[in-house]
Amino acid sequence: KNFAKGFMIYFYDYWPRKKPVILKNVLFENNKNILLPASYVELDKLVNMLKQNTFLNIEIRGYTDNIGKEKNNKILSEQRAKAVCDYLISKSISSKRLLYKGFGSDHPIASNQTPEGREQNRRVEFAIIMK
Repeated sequence: KNFAKGFMIYFYDYWPRKKPVILKNVLFENNKNILLPASYVELDKLVNMLKQNTFLNIEIRGYTDNIGKEKNNKILSEQRAKAVCDYLISKSISSKRLLYKGFGSDHPIASNQTPEGREQNRRVEFAIIMK
């Protein structure tokens, strides 16, 4: 018989699940992936947290509202998540500690029926991950 030569242990339910953290005031040029300077204050807080907790790895997640084509929204959300990662890397955070992903208009946190709701859905958040 052939036996497996190795195995993996998955710890998905071992550690308590943490909710993703929405990065407030991370803003971009309209319909672009260019960070506005007003975003730097919030992002610098994240940089400091990562420098103080060198064992943490995070995934940056980008989202859009549901206006426009979903394919374009996914691309834009991923580009924006990457822009945040690039900023962190420019502040000496190792790229090995970072992942990024764009979700487009998936997982809204508010109604897309109002301008206020759409604004809330256009967000960047991060989650602590095991890497």
